[in-house]
Amino acid sequence: MCLAQTRSAASDASVMVTTTRSLMPHTYKNVVRLTFAKGASLKDPARLFNSSLDGNVRRAIDIHEGGEVDESAFKALVRQAVALNSSGRSKPSKNAKS
Repeated sequence: MCLAQTRSAASDASVMVTTTRSLMPHTYKNVVRLTFAKGASLKDPARLFNSSLDGNVRRAIDIHEGGEVDESAFKALVRQAVALNSSGRSKPSKNAKS
């Protein structure tokens, strides 16, 4: 996914944000920031999180102009976030896929 595709996806994600509150997209001039509300509780084996790493709750992915994101790893992270938020728990189940 490139920055333009991510901006489009961020716009489309606003529907998901209002229903799940798992992902908060923000678009800036040179970056799209995708903030995961409970990101610190998610497994991120592909190490997509590259922003907001110091907090105890949120994590974010900053995608810069010309940057690429591993699409399958990103989809897995979003699915994990939605499942976590839907479960009402603050930590993923032990059966969550990495």
